[in-house]
Amino acid sequence: MVIVISEDLETRLRGTVGTILREPFTKRTWSEFWFLVLGAALAFFGIAFVGLTMVVGVVFAITFFGLAVIGLSLRGARGIGRIQRGMARGLLGEQIEDPDPFSPRPGFLGWLQSALRDRTGWRSMAYVAVKVPLAIFGIFTAFSVWFDAFTCLTYPFVGGNQPSEFGLIRVLFQPGYFSIGGPGWLHGAAIFFTGIVLFLVAPWAVRAVIYVDRFLMQALLAPDAMAIRVRSLEHARAQTVDASAATLRRIERDLHDGTQAQLVALAMRLGMAKEKLADPDNLDLDQVRELVNSAHRGAKETIVELRDLARGIHPPALDIGLEGALSTLAARSTIPTDLALSFNDRPTPAIEAIAYFCVAELLANVAQHANASQASVTCAQHGRWLRLVVRDDGIGGAQLSKVGSSSSGLVGLTERVHAVDGRFDITSPPRGPTVVTVDLPLHA
Repeated sequence: MVIVISEDLETRLRGTVGTILREPFTKRTWSEFWFLVLGAALAFFGIAFVGLTMVVGVVFAITFFGLAVIGLSLRGARGIGRIQRGMARGLLGEQIEDPDPFSPRPGFLGWLQSALRDRTGWRSMAYVAVKVPLAIFGIFTAFSVWFDAFTCLTYPFVGGNQPSEFGLIRVLFQPGYFSIGGPGWLHGAAIFFTGIVLFLVAPWAVRAVIYVDRFLMQALLAPDAMAIRVRSLEHARAQTVDASAATLRRIERDLHDGTQAQLVALAMRLGMAKEKLADPDNLDLDQVRELVNSAHRGAKETIVELRDLARGIHPPALDIGLEGALSTLAARSTIPTDLALSFNDRPTPAIEAIAYFCVAELLANVAQHANASQASVTCAQHGRWLRLVVRDDGIGGAQLSKVGSSSSGLVGLTERVHAVDGRFDITSPPRGPTVVTVDLPLHA
C-alpha cells in the first residue's frame, strides 16, 4: 500500500510541526507563562484584600466606617484592575482600553457616594472574584504541565526519587506512572521522553487558559458598552465644537483681512471722489471717474467675497432641498456622473449640509485625482439612515491616512460624518474602482 501525500498537505504538516517545536522557545510563550504566574499571585492577593475589606465593611455597614471600608475595597479593586491591564499590555500585548478615571465629588460624603457608585470598581471586583477560580484551574492544568516537564527533563541528571505527578498529569496518567519499571537507563529515558512531550505541550495549555483570561479582561476590565458609547459621543462633540470654532475663526479672519479691508478702501475712494466733486473750480472729471470706477470694482469684488463666505457657511443650493443640490453637483461635475435618489423623509439641515459637502468633496477628488471616465452618486434612505455611495472607475489608491496628499480631504469628511455619529467607509484598491460609502442619521 502506497500513501500519497499532496505537496500542499506536506507543507502544512511541516509548518505545524515546526511551530510545535519552536513554540516553547518563543518570547510569547514565556510572556504568557509569567503572566499566568504573576496573574495568579495578584488574584490571590486581590481576593484576600477584597474579601477582608468587604467582610469588615458589611459587618460595620450600619456606620459610616463600614461604608467607607466598602468604598476602600472598591478603590482597591479598581487599582488591582489597573495593574492587571498593565500586565496584559506589557506581557501579552493585549490593548485593553482604560476606563474613565475616578472623579469623586467634593467632601467625604461625596467621595463615599462616588466610590460606592463606581461601576469600574464593581466590575474590577467581579473580575477578581472570577479570576481566582481561573488561577486555580490554570495552576492545576497549565502550570502543572510546565512543572512536570521540568522534573522529567532533569530526572536523568539529578537522580534520586521518581518524579511526582502533579495536577493535570496526575489526572491523565495512572498513579505511579513515573515509578513503573526499574531504575535502569530505559526507565530514565522514558521519563525524559515524557518530559520532552510535556515541554512541547505546555505552551498550548498555558495559551488556552490565557485565552479565557483575555476574554474576562475585555469583558470586565475594559469600559462597558455604555461608557464607550458616551466616550465616543463626547469625542464627536469635541470634534464638532473644535470644527465650529475653527470655522468661526476662519470667517472672522476672512471678514477682517479681506472684506473689511476692501470696504475701507471703497469708502476711501468714494470719500476722495466726494472731495473732488465738492470743489467745482478744480474739478477733474477723469480723476473722479477713475475713483468711481475703482470703487465700483471694489464693491463687486466685495460682493463676490461675501457670496463665497456665505456659500461656505450654508450652500444656497440646499434651499431647494438635498435632491436639487445633489442634482446640481452632478450636473456641474467635469466627469460624467449618474445620480440615483431614493428617500422619502427630508433630513435635518445639518445632515443635508454634511451630505452635500461629502458629495461635493468626493466628486472634486474624482475630477482632480482619480483619472476616471465615469462616476455615480447614489443617495437612498434605509429606515432612519441616509446612505450615500460615490463610485468612480479611476485608478484607485485613495486612503484616509495620507494627510497632506490628495487624500487629505477625506480626513475632514470623516470628522464631519463621525461628529453626527455616522459612518465613513472607503474601498479603493489599486487600479480601482473607488467606492465611498457614507451613512448618516436622518435627524441629528
